[in-house]
Amino acid sequence: TIIHVMSGLLDKLSPARRANKSDDLPLFYTDQSVGFHRGHRNTPKVSVTLAELLMSMEDDQNGQSQAWDIALASNFFSSVSSYPLPSPSPSPSPFVLSFKDLTYSVKITKKFNPLPCCGSSDGDGMEMNTKMLLNGISGEAKEGEMMAVLGASGSGKSTLIDALANRIAKESLHGAITLNGEVLESGLHKVISAYVMQDDLLFPMLTVEETLMFSAEFRLPSSLPKKKKQARVQALIDQLGLRNAATTVIGDEGHRGVSGGERRRVSIGIDIIHDPIILFLDEPTSGLDSTSAYIVVKVLQRVAQSGSIVIMSIHQPSYRILGLLDKLLFLSRGNTVYSGSPTDLPRFFSEYGHIIPENENKTEFALDLIRELEDSPEGTKTLVDFHKQWRAKQTLNQTTRNTNVSLKDAIDASISREKLVSACRAGPEILRDRSSGGETNLKSTFQTFANPFWTEILVIAKRSMLNSRRQPELFGIRLGAVLVTGTILATMFYKLDNSPRGIQERLGFFAFAMSTTFYTCAEAIPVFLQERYIFMRETAYNAYRRSSYVLAHTIISLPALVILSATFAATTFFSVGLAGGSEGFFFFFLTILAAFWAGSSFVTFLSGVVSHVMIGFTVVVAILAYFLLFSGFFIARDRIPLYWLWFHYLSLVKYPYEGVLQNEFEDSTKCFVRGIQMFDSSPLGQVPDAVKISLLKSMSGVLGFNVTAETCVTTGVDILRKQGITEMSKWNCLWITVAWGFLFRVLFYFTLLIGSKNKRR
Repeated sequence: TIIHVMSGLLDKLSPARRANKSDDLPLFYTDQSVGFHRGHRNTPKVSVTLAELLMSMEDDQNGQSQAWDIALASNFFSSVSSYPLPSPSPSPSPFVLSFKDLTYSVKITKKFNPLPCCGSSDGDGMEMNTKMLLNGISGEAKEGEMMAVLGASGSGKSTLIDALANRIAKESLHGAITLNGEVLESGLHKVISAYVMQDDLLFPMLTVEETLMFSAEFRLPSSLPKKKKQARVQALIDQLGLRNAATTVIGDEGHRGVSGGERRRVSIGIDIIHDPIILFLDEPTSGLDSTSAYIVVKVLQRVAQSGSIVIMSIHQPSYRILGLLDKLLFLSRGNTVYSGSPTDLPRFFSEYGHIIPENENKTEFALDLIRELEDSPEGTKTLVDFHKQWRAKQTLNQTTRNTNVSLKDAIDASISREKLVSACRAGPEILRDRSSGGETNLKSTFQTFANPFWTEILVIAKRSMLNSRRQPELFGIRLGAVLVTGTILATMFYKLDNSPRGIQERLGFFAFAMSTTFYTCAEAIPVFLQERYIFMRETAYNAYRRSSYVLAHTIISLPALVILSATFAATTFFSVGLAGGSEGFFFFFLTILAAFWAGSSFVTFLSGVVSHVMIGFTVVVAILAYFLLFSGFFIARDRIPLYWLWFHYLSLVKYPYEGVLQNEFEDSTKCFVRGIQMFDSSPLGQVPDAVKISLLKSMSGVLGFNVTAETCVTTGVDILRKQGITEMSKWNCLWITVAWGFLFRVLFYFTLLIGSKNKRR
């Protein structure tokens, strides 16, 4: 049987076999010799029995990866043969991430105290308690290793990952985090690391390949040819095992897409496209079945062995996943209860007095024991103290090898191995300068963003338009709403006459038309709210500038606004019988466009302030109602109380409303009320025309000039004066409306700048 197994393994390791399956090998294996990595990394040692080896042979026939077979074969030959395979040479410049005494606490409101003078309180009746989330956590993670942080819910797993990923404010986090003995600056931390959130935040209508390609265009420099970016994406698709799903859309609740495991691997892929040195993940296996979870962790193992440090929180790993992990860190209510190798876990608990049964999952046993201790009166204090003593004893017995590699040299070595190319400002030239003895500031070696400003705008705009084009129903519904509203107004106010009643109807039409343009802009609220967390994830590690995002979305919103404005203007202007001809129509169109622009900008700004769709709609509807109230339609400016006059000038509806009124009534030669018509809005309107003419003659004698039935008594200028529209020209109203739009876009930028720090306090 042994000979049969060995011959089968030799057949698989033959050059012809490897040549046929070279594409299936993970990137961390060479094509020349078994056991050597492309990054010159140590192959993890796997302890297997003959039975397990036979099972692996059977698994291979069912499609298991050849990398696992090579690791098994290497160990098998070393155990049964006196002539072991050559050991792989270690990385010449390894990275070591160390953290010591990390402590983080938050203040929480316990309950309302009616007597602020009594008990611990902040002075206003609310009792404040301090909760310790991290309490002196220490550890170390090396390049090529995967560290898993385990613990029950509320143990501090995610908090520790956030602390290591620089997602907690420096003033709140105590302790030291170093890379190769040097403190990591925030700017450098963003360049060399990546963070994968627990939730899969992806654009639903993009395919897997498009999602990764857009990430490559963000993270990889524009100096890199597009073919190389595409080659990187294709290699990553194979590495992630997503070849069969490459052309499938991500999907969401309303659109069928990739599976949960594939979605999670895409989330990992977009953050490792630039090959970071450190990769942080918050529960990457959460919500996945056992097989999908194993595939995800297997992918992470390949990422680690390609020259990265992988640190992740995980809730309860399976037996197979545990075999892939290099280090474990168990937490209980912010305290470390175990840190070390998975192979040392049975010995640790055996010395503590709790032997792990042979057939039981080691991590499940440990987590169950920790929960039992947490429910006991003493808690996990004894286990925490025992771990400190055990680690101290292990440290004394351990001989640590000092690499003596500075962070600068380690990063240079990574760049020379084509790692971190996206962040290198000067490329090989700066490396040659350093090798010749020149000193260069490490921070100046890296650019904050991989691409220039205009490139980011193009990529963001392209992605947004592609995602929107695949959801045409969103714009179609908005266009339909504008078209239906315009049709209703056109038929309700069809061919208004130049009479006193026609004046009132025109005023009502303009007020409703201007307010409608703003209300139809409310659909922009969910647009950013749906992208908010994608935006925060991408900008947290400098995928692009916030200003690029604002400008890109500003530019791509304009074509839709032009179409909506032209549709509404064409539907209503000629049907209602508005004045001005072609010039009047052009100004009416520009005013509608400016109103759409200002309304869209205002709603976009509010979406950056509020974080919930329903709250956003409520705020928008309320504020727009106030704008209409103070616009001057319901009450003229000179009749508004002084203490509310400021709101009149802040009203977005005021300026387009006054602009279109001036466009309609600016012709002083056009008469709207003639002599006999002045009685129409009074009780005398019902008397015969002969009586009205007689009254006009009597009035003429009193006034001193002749007033006939055709004498013009009210022109358009008189109507504007009566409405209190005497301060600005119609073009000034137009420019002010446009300026409001730009102001709200600038305010939106500042809300993103201030409100998207994505750091705990």
